[in-house]
Amino acid sequence: MTQIDDQFHSIGPGLAGSRVFKFIAFLYGIAAYLVFFVTILYAIGFVMGLVVPETIDTGTDTPTAEAVIINLVLMSLFAIQHSVMARQQFKAWWTQVIPKPIERSTYVLLASLSLLLLFWQWRPLPTVIWNVADPDLAVTIVTLSLAGWVLVFISTFIINHFELFGLHQVTNHLVGKEPTPPRFKTPLFYKFVRHPIYLGFIIAFWAAPVMTAGHLLFAAVTTIYIFVGIALEEHDLVDLFGDEYRQYKQRVSMLIPWRRSV
Repeated sequence: MTQIDDQFHSIGPGLAGSRVFKFIAFLYGIAAYLVFFVTILYAIGFVMGLVVPETIDTGTDTPTAEAVIINLVLMSLFAIQHSVMARQQFKAWWTQVIPKPIERSTYVLLASLSLLLLFWQWRPLPTVIWNVADPDLAVTIVTLSLAGWVLVFISTFIINHFELFGLHQVTNHLVGKEPTPPRFKTPLFYKFVRHPIYLGFIIAFWAAPVMTAGHLLFAAVTTIYIFVGIALEEHDLVDLFGDEYRQYKQRVSMLIPWRRSV
C-alpha cells in the first residue's frame, strides 16, 4: 500500500489521492475557513456588544441559576472540543478516520460551530458589576479591547495564519506539495511573550467599560481555560521541540512581557 493510499484508506482506494478528492478537500478547507472568519467577527461583536443581533448582554431572559448552568455547559463543550482535538494522541487516532490534509480544517470547523452554538444559546446575566461613567475612560477601555483583538489577529499571521486555520494544508495537498516539518521560531511578539494570541484574548475579554455578571462569567471561565490550554499546549511543544522549547520557557515569559518565567 502506498503512503497516499494508507493516508486516505478511509475514503476508498479508487478515490484516494485523486485530483477530484484534492479539489473537494480544498473547497472544504475554504468553507471551514469562511465559517471560522464569520465566527471570529461575530465573537468580536458578541463580546463588545457591537452590531450583531445577540450579544453577551442580550438574549433570552432566564433565571440566574439556570443561566449560569447553561452558560457553563456551553463553554465546557467548546473547551472540551478545542482541547481534546488539539492533542497529539487524538490527532493520531483521528487521522485514521479522516484524511490528514483536512484534519486541521475539520478541527477549525468544529471549534467554530461550538462557538456559534454558544453565541446562539448564551443566557445574559445583566447585573452590572462595574460601569465606567467617564466617557473618555470608557473610550480608552473600548480601544484597549480592540487592541486585544488586533493582537490576536497579528499574532496568527506572524506564525502562519493560514496554516493555523487549515488553508495551508489543503492548498499544499491540492498542488501535491509535501508538508514541511514544523520548525521552532519566535517572530515579533513571540520574543516577548510565549502566548501573544492568548494575551490578546484576555485583554479583549476583560477590557469592558460596562462589566455585567454574564460578561464577568465569560471572561473568568475563558481565562481559566486559557491557562489550562497553555499547560496542555506547552506539554505538547516540549514533546515536539525538546530542550529548544524548554530554553524558550526559561528566557521568555508566558503572558506578561516584563516578567521572567519561573
